[in-house]
Amino acid sequence: MDYIIVQAGGKGTRLKYLTKNKPKALVPADNLPMLFHLFRKYPDKYFVIIADYKKEVMREYLEVFAEVKYQVVDAHGAGTCSGIGQALQFIPPDEAFMLIWSDLLLPERFELPEEYESGTEHLAENYIGLSQTFPCRWKYEDGKFEEKPSEKYGVAGFFLFKDKESLAGIPGSGELVRWMQEQNMQYRTMGLAGTREFGTLEEYEKLKKEKCRPFNRITVKDGILTKEPVDAQGRKLSVRERAWYEKANEKGIEILPKIYDTNPLKMEYIVGRNIYDCRLPYAQKKDVLEKLVSSLKKLHDSETRSADVFSVKEAYFNKTFKRIAKIQDLVPFARDREIVVNKRKCRNVFYHKRELEQAVDKLALSCGSFAFIHGDCTFSNMMLRENGEPVLIDPRGYFGYTELFGDVRYDWAKMYYSIVGNYDRFNLKDFTLEIRESAVEGVSLDIESNHWEDMEQEFFRLTDADKWETKLLHAIIWLSLTTYAWQDFDSICGAFYNGLYYLEETL
Repeated sequence: MDYIIVQAGGKGTRLKYLTKNKPKALVPADNLPMLFHLFRKYPDKYFVIIADYKKEVMREYLEVFAEVKYQVVDAHGAGTCSGIGQALQFIPPDEAFMLIWSDLLLPERFELPEEYESGTEHLAENYIGLSQTFPCRWKYEDGKFEEKPSEKYGVAGFFLFKDKESLAGIPGSGELVRWMQEQNMQYRTMGLAGTREFGTLEEYEKLKKEKCRPFNRITVKDGILTKEPVDAQGRKLSVRERAWYEKANEKGIEILPKIYDTNPLKMEYIVGRNIYDCRLPYAQKKDVLEKLVSSLKKLHDSETRSADVFSVKEAYFNKTFKRIAKIQDLVPFARDREIVVNKRKCRNVFYHKRELEQAVDKLALSCGSFAFIHGDCTFSNMMLRENGEPVLIDPRGYFGYTELFGDVRYDWAKMYYSIVGNYDRFNLKDFTLEIRESAVEGVSLDIESNHWEDMEQEFFRLTDADKWETKLLHAIIWLSLTTYAWQDFDSICGAFYNGLYYLEETL
Protein backbone atom coordinates (compact mmCIF):
# COMPACT_ATOMS: atom_id res chain seq x y z
CA MET A 1 0.00 0.00 0.00
CA ASP A 2 1.56 3.25 -1.17
CA TYR A 3 -1.32 5.74 -1.03
CA ILE A 4 -3.05 7.53 1.83
CA ILE A 5 -6.12 9.76 1.58
CA VAL A 6 -6.48 12.09 4.56
CA GLN A 7 -9.91 13.56 5.26
CA ALA A 8 -8.79 16.98 6.47
CA GLY A 9 -11.91 18.94 5.51
CA GLY A 10 -14.45 20.26 7.98
CA LYS A 11 -14.25 23.30 10.22
CA GLY A 12 -13.17 21.51 13.38
CA THR A 13 -15.68 23.57 15.35
CA ARG A 14 -15.40 21.27 18.36
CA LEU A 15 -11.77 22.42 18.72
CA LYS A 16 -13.06 26.00 19.14
CA TYR A 17 -10.27 28.63 19.31
CA LEU A 18 -7.63 26.18 18.06
CA THR A 19 -9.10 26.26 14.55
CA LYS A 20 -9.89 29.96 14.40
CA ASN A 21 -6.97 30.67 12.05
CA LYS A 22 -6.05 27.23 10.70
CA PRO A 23 -7.57 23.88 9.65
CA LYS A 24 -7.93 21.10 12.19
CA ALA A 25 -5.22 18.97 10.56
CA LEU A 26 -2.61 21.66 11.39
CA VAL A 27 -3.44 21.87 15.10
CA PRO A 28 -0.26 20.72 16.89
CA ALA A 29 -0.24 17.65 19.14
CA ASP A 30 2.96 16.44 20.80
CA ASN A 31 4.85 19.26 19.09
CA LEU A 32 3.77 18.36 15.56
CA PRO A 33 0.72 19.26 13.48
CA MET A 34 -1.66 16.29 13.61
CA LEU A 35 -1.27 15.71 9.89
CA PHE A 36 2.52 15.61 10.21
CA HIS A 37 2.35 12.62 12.55
CA LEU A 38 1.13 10.65 9.52
CA PHE A 39 3.93 12.13 7.41
CA ARG A 40 6.49 11.06 10.01
CA LYS A 41 5.03 7.55 10.28
CA TYR A 42 4.78 7.01 6.52
CA PRO A 43 7.46 9.23 4.94
CA ASP A 44 7.58 7.26 1.68
CA LYS A 45 3.84 7.14 0.92
CA TYR A 46 1.85 9.29 -1.50
CA PHE A 47 -0.64 11.51 0.33
CA VAL A 48 -3.87 12.95 -1.05
CA ILE A 49 -5.16 15.55 1.41
CA ILE A 50 -8.76 16.72 1.29
CA ALA A 51 -8.94 20.40 2.24
CA ASP A 52 -11.91 22.66 2.80
CA TYR A 53 -11.90 25.09 5.74
CA LYS A 54 -8.86 27.43 5.60
CA LYS A 55 -7.67 25.49 2.56
CA GLU A 56 -5.27 28.24 1.45
CA VAL A 57 -3.54 28.06 4.82
CA MET A 58 -3.24 24.30 4.30
CA ARG A 59 -1.75 24.70 0.83
CA GLU A 60 0.76 27.38 1.83
CA TYR A 61 1.77 25.56 5.01
CA LEU A 62 2.41 22.27 3.21
CA GLU A 63 4.32 24.03 0.46
CA VAL A 64 6.76 25.38 3.03
CA PHE A 65 7.04 22.54 5.52
CA ALA A 66 5.88 19.21 4.04
CA GLU A 67 8.70 16.86 3.03
CA VAL A 68 6.52 14.09 1.60
CA LYS A 69 4.88 13.47 -1.77
CA TYR A 70 1.41 15.00 -1.62
CA GLN A 71 -1.54 16.43 -3.50
CA VAL A 72 -4.21 18.71 -2.05
CA VAL A 73 -7.77 18.53 -3.35
CA ASP A 74 -10.46 21.09 -2.59
CA ALA A 75 -13.57 19.46 -1.19
CA HIS A 76 -16.88 20.28 -2.87
CA GLY A 77 -19.97 19.50 -0.87
CA ALA A 78 -20.45 18.86 2.83
CA GLY A 79 -19.92 16.05 5.30
CA THR A 80 -17.28 13.34 5.53
CA CYS A 81 -18.02 12.14 1.99
CA SER A 82 -16.95 15.52 0.68
CA GLY A 83 -13.78 15.43 -1.40
CA ILE A 84 -13.26 11.66 -1.34
CA GLY A 85 -14.46 11.20 -4.91
CA GLN A 86 -12.01 13.89 -6.04
CA ALA A 87 -9.20 12.33 -4.02
CA LEU A 88 -9.80 8.94 -5.63
CA GLN A 89 -8.79 10.41 -8.99
CA PHE A 90 -5.22 10.50 -7.72
CA ILE A 91 -5.21 6.80 -6.77
CA PRO A 92 -4.08 4.57 -9.66
CA PRO A 93 -6.35 1.64 -10.67
CA ASP A 94 -5.87 -1.55 -8.67
CA GLU A 95 -3.76 0.22 -6.03
CA ALA A 96 -4.56 -0.24 -2.34
CA PHE A 97 -4.90 2.82 -0.14
CA MET A 98 -5.66 4.04 3.36
CA LEU A 99 -8.43 6.50 4.18
CA ILE A 100 -7.96 8.18 7.55
CA TRP A 101 -9.35 11.15 9.47
CA SER A 102 -6.79 13.88 10.14
CA ASP A 103 -7.43 14.00 13.91
CA LEU A 104 -6.31 10.41 14.51
CA LEU A 105 -2.80 9.83 15.86
CA LEU A 106 -1.80 6.22 15.33
CA PRO A 107 0.35 4.61 18.04
CA GLU A 108 4.08 4.25 17.47
CA ARG A 109 3.86 0.45 17.24
CA PHE A 110 0.89 0.40 14.87
CA GLU A 111 1.35 -1.98 11.95
CA LEU A 112 -0.67 -2.53 8.79
CA PRO A 113 -2.08 -6.00 8.07
CA GLU A 114 0.65 -8.12 6.52
CA GLU A 115 -0.93 -8.25 3.06
CA TYR A 116 -1.13 -4.43 2.93
CA GLU A 117 2.35 -4.02 4.34
CA SER A 118 4.01 -6.47 1.95
CA GLY A 119 2.21 -5.21 -1.16
CA THR A 120 0.47 -8.42 -2.17
CA GLU A 121 -0.87 -7.88 -5.67
CA HIS A 122 -4.42 -9.16 -5.25
CA LEU A 123 -5.84 -8.10 -1.93
CA ALA A 124 -9.03 -9.86 -0.96
CA GLU A 125 -10.45 -7.71 1.83
CA ASN A 126 -11.07 -4.15 2.92
CA TYR A 127 -10.44 -3.27 6.57
CA ILE A 128 -12.12 -0.98 9.09
CA GLY A 129 -10.37 0.28 12.21
CA LEU A 130 -12.22 -0.09 15.52
CA SER A 131 -11.36 2.42 18.20
CA GLN A 132 -11.18 0.05 21.24
CA THR A 133 -9.86 2.77 23.56
CA PHE A 134 -12.01 5.85 22.82
CA PRO A 135 -15.73 6.32 22.15
CA CYS A 136 -17.18 6.90 18.67
CA ARG A 137 -20.66 7.86 17.50
CA TRP A 138 -20.98 4.87 15.14
CA LYS A 139 -20.13 1.25 15.73
CA TYR A 140 -19.40 -1.71 13.46
CA GLU A 141 -20.18 -5.11 14.95
CA ASP A 142 -20.99 -8.48 13.37
CA GLY A 143 -20.71 -7.00 9.89
CA LYS A 144 -23.21 -4.18 10.49
CA PHE A 145 -23.02 -0.45 11.00
CA GLU A 146 -25.17 1.07 13.72
CA GLU A 147 -25.46 4.70 14.78
CA LYS A 148 -24.85 3.91 18.41
CA PRO A 149 -21.97 5.13 20.64
CA SER A 150 -19.32 2.50 21.27
CA GLU A 151 -15.76 2.29 22.45
CA LYS A 152 -15.06 -1.38 21.82
CA TYR A 153 -16.53 -1.36 18.31
CA GLY A 154 -16.31 2.36 17.50
CA VAL A 155 -15.83 3.44 13.87
CA ALA A 156 -12.74 5.57 14.32
CA GLY A 157 -12.26 6.99 10.83
CA PHE A 158 -9.65 4.53 9.54
CA PHE A 159 -10.12 2.27 6.51
CA LEU A 160 -7.96 0.18 4.18
CA PHE A 161 -9.25 -0.42 0.68
CA LYS A 162 -7.91 -2.94 -1.82
CA ASP A 163 -8.67 -0.55 -4.71
CA LYS A 164 -10.67 2.57 -5.47
CA GLU A 165 -13.50 0.58 -7.02
CA SER A 166 -14.44 -0.29 -3.44
CA LEU A 167 -15.78 3.27 -3.13
CA ALA A 168 -17.39 3.49 -6.57
CA GLY A 169 -20.48 5.65 -6.50
CA ILE A 170 -19.58 7.58 -3.36
CA PRO A 171 -21.67 10.77 -3.20
CA GLY A 172 -20.13 14.24 -3.13
CA SER A 173 -21.83 15.12 0.15
CA GLY A 174 -23.17 13.38 3.21
CA GLU A 175 -21.91 11.20 6.01
CA LEU A 176 -19.50 8.51 4.83
CA VAL A 177 -20.36 5.91 7.45
CA ARG A 178 -24.11 6.33 6.83
CA TRP A 179 -23.52 5.79 3.12
CA MET A 180 -21.47 2.67 3.91
CA GLN A 181 -24.37 1.44 6.05
CA GLU A 182 -26.80 2.00 3.18
CA GLN A 183 -24.48 0.11 0.83
CA ASN A 184 -24.18 -2.75 3.34
CA MET A 185 -20.40 -2.59 2.96
CA GLN A 186 -18.47 -5.42 4.62
CA TYR A 187 -15.09 -5.16 6.27
CA ARG A 188 -12.55 -7.19 8.10
CA THR A 189 -11.93 -5.47 11.43
CA MET A 190 -8.65 -4.40 13.01
CA GLY A 191 -8.06 -2.85 16.42
CA LEU A 192 -6.70 0.65 16.88
CA ALA A 193 -5.94 0.38 20.59
CA GLY A 194 -3.60 3.16 21.65
CA THR A 195 -4.71 5.49 18.87
CA ARG A 196 -5.54 8.98 20.09
CA GLU A 197 -8.32 11.14 18.70
CA PHE A 198 -8.38 14.92 19.11
CA GLY A 199 -11.75 15.82 17.71
CA THR A 200 -12.79 17.93 20.71
CA LEU A 201 -11.17 20.69 22.72
CA GLU A 202 -11.68 18.67 25.91
CA GLU A 203 -9.58 15.79 24.55
CA TYR A 204 -6.94 18.15 23.19
CA GLU A 205 -6.53 20.01 26.47
CA LYS A 206 -5.63 16.76 28.22
CA LEU A 207 -2.33 16.91 26.35
CA LYS A 208 0.67 17.83 28.42
CA LYS A 209 2.18 21.12 27.27
CA GLU A 210 5.52 20.32 25.73
CA LYS A 211 8.64 22.19 26.76
CA CYS A 212 10.96 20.04 24.69
CA ARG A 213 11.42 20.51 20.96
CA PRO A 214 10.52 17.51 18.78
CA PHE A 215 14.17 16.83 17.90
CA ASN A 216 14.97 15.73 21.49
CA ARG A 217 13.86 12.89 23.74
CA ILE A 218 14.00 13.41 27.51
CA THR A 219 13.98 10.58 30.05
CA VAL A 220 14.41 10.78 33.82
CA LYS A 221 15.50 7.89 36.06
CA ASP A 222 16.97 7.85 39.56
CA GLY A 223 17.50 11.59 39.61
CA ILE A 224 19.38 11.61 36.29
CA LEU A 225 18.01 13.33 33.20
CA THR A 226 19.10 11.89 29.86
CA LYS A 227 18.73 14.01 26.76
CA GLU A 228 19.03 12.26 23.41
CA PRO A 229 18.53 13.55 19.84
CA VAL A 230 15.90 11.89 17.65
CA ASP A 231 16.75 13.36 14.24
CA ALA A 232 19.53 15.07 12.28
CA GLN A 233 18.78 18.51 13.70
CA GLY A 234 18.82 17.10 17.22
CA ARG A 235 22.15 15.36 16.64
CA LYS A 236 23.74 18.57 15.38
CA LEU A 237 22.50 20.55 18.37
CA SER A 238 23.50 17.78 20.76
CA VAL A 239 27.17 17.98 19.70
CA ARG A 240 27.20 21.70 20.45
CA GLU A 241 25.37 21.38 23.75
CA ARG A 242 27.77 18.71 25.01
CA ALA A 243 30.77 20.81 24.02
CA TRP A 244 29.31 23.81 25.85
CA TYR A 245 28.80 21.90 29.11
CA GLU A 246 32.32 20.45 28.91
CA LYS A 247 33.84 23.92 28.53
CA ALA A 248 31.61 25.45 31.21
CA ASN A 249 32.70 22.75 33.66
CA GLU A 250 36.35 23.45 32.83
CA LYS A 251 35.73 27.13 33.58
CA GLY A 252 34.04 26.34 36.89
CA ILE A 253 30.89 28.21 35.94
CA GLU A 254 28.34 28.18 38.74
CA ILE A 255 24.54 27.72 38.69
CA LEU A 256 24.72 24.79 36.27
CA PRO A 257 23.35 21.27 36.77
CA LYS A 258 25.80 18.50 37.61
CA ILE A 259 26.96 16.73 34.44
CA TYR A 260 27.52 12.97 34.73
CA ASP A 261 28.20 12.10 31.11
CA THR A 262 28.10 13.84 27.75
CA ASN A 263 27.51 10.97 25.32
CA PRO A 264 24.58 10.82 25.64
CA LEU A 265 24.10 13.88 27.80
CA LYS A 266 23.31 12.82 31.38
CA MET A 267 22.82 15.47 34.00
CA GLU A 268 21.31 16.14 37.36
CA TYR A 269 17.52 16.29 37.28
CA ILE A 270 16.68 19.66 38.79
CA VAL A 271 13.97 19.47 41.41
CA GLY A 272 12.28 22.80 40.95
CA ARG A 273 10.42 24.85 38.37
CA ASN A 274 11.14 26.97 35.34
CA ILE A 275 11.42 30.62 36.29
CA TYR A 276 8.38 31.59 34.24
CA ASP A 277 6.29 29.18 36.35
CA CYS A 278 7.26 30.88 39.62
CA ARG A 279 5.09 33.70 40.92
CA LEU A 280 7.63 35.55 43.02
CA PRO A 281 7.40 38.78 45.01
CA TYR A 282 9.32 41.79 43.68
CA ALA A 283 12.22 41.45 46.12
CA GLN A 284 12.78 37.77 45.28
CA LYS A 285 12.61 38.43 41.53
CA LYS A 286 15.24 41.13 41.98
CA ASP A 287 17.46 38.71 43.93
CA VAL A 288 17.10 35.99 41.28
CA LEU A 289 17.82 38.46 38.49
CA GLU A 290 20.94 39.70 40.26
CA LYS A 291 22.25 36.13 40.60
CA LEU A 292 21.50 35.32 36.96
CA VAL A 293 23.14 38.46 35.62
CA SER A 294 26.16 38.01 37.89
CA SER A 295 26.64 34.41 36.73
CA LEU A 296 26.26 35.32 33.07
CA LYS A 297 28.80 38.10 33.46
CA LYS A 298 31.25 35.58 34.94
CA LEU A 299 30.55 33.32 32.00
CA HIS A 300 31.20 36.16 29.56
CA ASP A 301 34.38 37.22 31.37
CA SER A 302 35.79 33.68 31.56
CA GLU A 303 37.20 33.84 28.03
CA THR A 304 37.01 36.25 25.12
CA ARG A 305 38.31 36.46 21.58
CA SER A 306 38.13 38.80 18.61
CA ALA A 307 34.65 39.39 17.26
CA ASP A 308 33.61 37.90 13.93
CA VAL A 309 31.48 40.52 12.16
CA PHE A 310 30.35 37.90 9.64
CA SER A 311 28.85 35.81 12.46
CA VAL A 312 27.01 38.87 13.76
CA LYS A 313 25.53 39.46 10.30
CA GLU A 314 24.62 35.78 9.96
CA ALA A 315 22.97 35.53 13.39
CA TYR A 316 21.00 38.76 13.26
CA PHE A 317 20.25 39.40 9.60
CA ASN A 318 20.93 36.51 7.20
CA LYS A 319 19.31 33.83 9.34
CA THR A 320 16.31 36.03 10.09
CA PHE A 321 15.57 36.80 6.46
CA LYS A 322 16.09 33.20 5.37
CA ARG A 323 13.42 32.21 7.86
CA ILE A 324 10.84 34.90 7.20
CA ALA A 325 11.27 34.63 3.42
CA LYS A 326 9.93 31.08 3.65
CA ILE A 327 6.66 32.20 5.21
CA GLN A 328 5.89 35.39 3.31
CA ASP A 329 3.06 33.72 1.39
CA LEU A 330 1.86 31.81 4.46
CA VAL A 331 1.40 34.64 6.97
CA PRO A 332 -1.66 36.82 6.26
CA PHE A 333 -0.76 40.36 5.14
CA ALA A 334 2.97 39.59 4.93
CA ARG A 335 2.99 41.18 1.47
CA ASP A 336 1.31 44.40 2.66
CA ARG A 337 3.51 47.43 3.31
CA GLU A 338 1.96 48.10 6.71
CA ILE A 339 0.15 45.89 9.21
CA VAL A 340 -1.73 47.08 12.27
CA VAL A 341 -0.59 44.97 15.23
CA ASN A 342 -2.31 45.57 18.57
CA LYS A 343 -3.52 48.95 17.25
CA ARG A 344 0.01 50.02 16.30
CA LYS A 345 0.64 50.69 12.60
CA CYS A 346 3.78 48.70 11.85
CA ARG A 347 6.03 48.84 8.82
CA ASN A 348 6.52 45.49 7.12
CA VAL A 349 10.15 44.45 7.44
CA PHE A 350 10.14 43.06 3.89
CA TYR A 351 9.86 46.65 2.63
CA HIS A 352 12.53 47.92 5.04
CA LYS A 353 15.08 45.18 4.61
CA ARG A 354 18.01 47.51 3.92
CA GLU A 355 17.22 49.69 6.91
CA LEU A 356 17.40 46.63 9.14
CA GLU A 357 20.59 45.51 7.42
CA GLN A 358 22.21 48.89 8.13
CA ALA A 359 21.16 48.66 11.78
CA VAL A 360 22.69 45.17 12.03
CA ASP A 361 25.88 46.33 10.34
CA LYS A 362 26.09 49.03 13.00
CA LEU A 363 25.81 46.33 15.68
CA ALA A 364 28.46 44.22 13.96
CA LEU A 365 31.00 47.04 13.71
CA SER A 366 30.49 48.04 17.34
CA CYS A 367 31.09 44.50 18.61
CA GLY A 368 34.67 44.61 19.85
CA SER A 369 34.99 41.05 21.07
CA PHE A 370 33.18 37.74 21.41
CA ALA A 371 32.77 35.99 24.75
CA PHE A 372 31.80 32.55 25.98
CA ILE A 373 28.01 32.91 25.90
CA HIS A 374 25.01 30.77 26.79
CA GLY A 375 23.20 31.70 23.59
CA ASP A 376 19.63 30.96 24.68
CA CYS A 377 19.14 32.29 28.19
CA THR A 378 15.36 32.64 28.22
CA PHE A 379 13.36 31.70 31.29
CA SER A 380 12.54 28.41 29.54
CA ASN A 381 16.22 27.56 29.99
CA MET A 382 16.46 28.75 33.58
CA MET A 383 15.12 26.98 36.64
CA LEU A 384 14.78 27.66 40.34
CA ARG A 385 15.70 24.88 42.72
CA GLU A 386 13.39 24.24 45.65
CA ASN A 387 15.70 26.42 47.77
CA GLY A 388 15.22 29.33 45.33
CA GLU A 389 18.65 29.13 43.70
CA PRO A 390 18.66 29.66 39.90
CA VAL A 391 20.09 27.12 37.43
CA LEU A 392 21.06 27.62 33.78
CA ILE A 393 20.22 24.78 31.36
CA ASP A 394 19.99 24.10 27.59
CA PRO A 395 22.77 26.28 26.12
CA ARG A 396 22.80 26.88 22.37
CA GLY A 397 26.54 26.37 21.94
CA TYR A 398 27.05 28.53 18.84
CA PHE A 399 26.54 32.00 17.41
CA GLY A 400 26.44 32.61 13.67
CA TYR A 401 29.42 30.73 12.23
CA THR A 402 31.21 30.53 15.60
CA GLU A 403 31.14 27.70 18.11
CA LEU A 404 30.75 28.54 21.84
CA PHE A 405 31.68 32.22 21.49
CA GLY A 406 29.45 35.10 20.45
CA ASP A 407 28.04 38.54 21.07
CA VAL A 408 27.14 39.06 24.76
CA ARG A 409 24.31 41.36 23.65
CA TYR A 410 22.54 38.28 22.32
CA ASP A 411 22.44 36.75 25.83
CA TRP A 412 20.97 39.93 27.27
CA ALA A 413 18.41 40.24 24.47
CA LYS A 414 17.31 36.65 25.05
CA MET A 415 16.77 37.38 28.73
CA TYR A 416 14.83 40.54 27.81
CA TYR A 417 12.76 38.33 25.47
CA SER A 418 11.41 36.59 28.59
CA ILE A 419 11.24 39.58 30.93
CA VAL A 420 9.36 41.91 28.58
CA GLY A 421 8.39 39.74 25.61
CA ASN A 422 6.89 36.85 27.62
CA TYR A 423 8.37 34.41 25.09
CA ASP A 424 8.02 31.43 27.39
CA ARG A 425 4.25 31.69 27.62
CA PHE A 426 4.09 32.16 23.88
CA ASN A 427 6.21 29.02 23.47
CA LEU A 428 3.65 27.11 25.56
CA LYS A 429 0.84 28.39 23.29
CA ASP A 430 -0.52 30.57 26.11
CA PHE A 431 -1.62 33.28 23.71
CA THR A 432 -4.56 34.24 21.56
CA LEU A 433 -4.24 35.54 18.03
CA GLU A 434 -7.04 37.19 16.10
CA ILE A 435 -6.35 37.77 12.41
CA ARG A 436 -8.89 40.14 10.88
CA GLU A 437 -9.92 40.60 7.26
CA SER A 438 -7.30 43.13 6.17
CA ALA A 439 -3.93 44.56 7.15
CA VAL A 440 -5.66 47.83 8.02
CA GLU A 441 -7.98 46.05 10.46
CA GLY A 442 -4.89 44.17 11.53
CA VAL A 443 -4.27 41.57 14.16
CA SER A 444 -4.54 41.27 17.93
CA LEU A 445 -1.98 39.21 19.82
CA ASP A 446 -2.39 38.71 23.55
CA ILE A 447 0.37 36.71 25.29
CA GLU A 448 -0.01 35.48 28.85
CA SER A 449 2.44 37.25 31.17
CA ASN A 450 5.52 35.80 32.88
CA HIS A 451 4.93 38.56 35.46
CA TRP A 452 8.46 39.94 35.15
CA GLU A 453 7.75 43.13 33.23
CA ASP A 454 8.35 45.13 36.42
CA MET A 455 11.99 43.98 36.23
CA GLU A 456 12.73 45.83 32.98
CA GLN A 457 14.52 48.77 34.57
CA GLU A 458 16.41 46.49 36.98
CA PHE A 459 17.48 44.41 33.98
CA PHE A 460 19.02 47.42 32.25
CA ARG A 461 20.64 48.62 35.48
CA LEU A 462 22.23 45.25 36.24
CA THR A 463 23.36 44.33 32.72
CA ASP A 464 24.43 47.80 31.51
CA ALA A 465 22.94 46.74 28.18
CA ASP A 466 22.16 49.48 25.68
CA LYS A 467 18.39 49.94 25.42
CA TRP A 468 18.24 50.56 21.68
CA GLU A 469 20.49 47.60 20.88
CA THR A 470 18.57 45.27 23.20
CA LYS A 471 15.19 46.28 21.82
CA LEU A 472 16.38 45.95 18.23
CA LEU A 473 17.69 42.45 18.93
CA HIS A 474 14.48 41.60 20.77
CA ALA A 475 12.49 42.42 17.61
CA ILE A 476 14.91 40.43 15.44
CA ILE A 477 14.64 37.41 17.75
CA TRP A 478 10.84 37.42 17.42
CA LEU A 479 11.09 37.57 13.63
CA SER A 480 13.64 34.77 13.63
CA LEU A 481 11.30 32.60 15.72
CA THR A 482 8.84 32.30 12.82
CA THR A 483 10.02 29.06 11.21
CA TYR A 484 11.75 27.82 14.35
CA ALA A 485 8.22 27.60 15.76
CA TRP A 486 7.03 25.94 12.53
CA GLN A 487 4.94 23.28 14.28
CA ASP A 488 2.09 25.75 14.85
CA PHE A 489 0.65 28.13 12.26
CA ASP A 490 -0.54 30.55 14.95
CA SER A 491 2.95 30.66 16.46
CA ILE A 492 4.52 31.42 13.08
CA CYS A 493 2.11 34.29 12.51
CA GLY A 494 2.28 35.55 16.09
CA ALA A 495 6.09 35.64 16.08
CA PHE A 496 6.14 37.58 12.81
CA TYR A 497 3.55 40.12 13.96
CA ASN A 498 5.25 40.57 17.33
CA GLY A 499 8.57 41.12 15.59
CA LEU A 500 7.03 43.92 13.54
CA TYR A 501 5.43 45.39 16.67
CA TYR A 502 8.75 45.67 18.51
CA LEU A 503 10.74 46.60 15.40
CA GLU A 504 8.53 49.65 14.96
CA GLU A 505 10.02 51.02 18.21
CA THR A 506 13.59 50.85 16.95
CA LEU A 507 13.90 51.22 13.18
